[in-house]
Amino acid sequence: MKAITDTRIIYITETDMKRLHPLIESIQNPRDDVRGLQAELEHACVVTPADVPPDVITMNSKARLRDLDSGEEMVFTLVFPNNASIEHERISVVAPIGTAMLGQRVGDEFEWEVPAGSVRLRVEEVLYQPEAAGDYHL
Repeated sequence: MKAITDTRIIYITETDMKRLHPLIESIQNPRDDVRGLQAELEHACVVTPADVPPDVITMNSKARLRDLDSGEEMVFTLVFPNNASIEHERISVVAPIGTAMLGQRVGDEFEWEVPAGSVRLRVEEVLYQPEAAGDYHL
């Protein structure tokens, strides 16, 4: 995983950090993208749920993404592994695309490696963010 713009600030809520840190630590033999997420979390700007900017993808956020090569749009909700369901467009934070999505903001472009090469995406819109909606305990 790599952000196309490497100077961005990663925002994460205190609540998400408390739940993500032990989850990531528990993964044995993590992939490079999970190790990258762990490194980003160590340098993230940790904020209260009320202080996270409304255009940031946080846990349980639903976002519209655009594939920069094909132009295809997709909508995913970023969830913890036990709530993941590709049929319902719920992507686990420890899946490669989920790891890449966390902390991205509207307008951010990022890419991650897949077996066929790399996929480049742009965050077009955060359709739902729990913190912006006042749903602080999801």
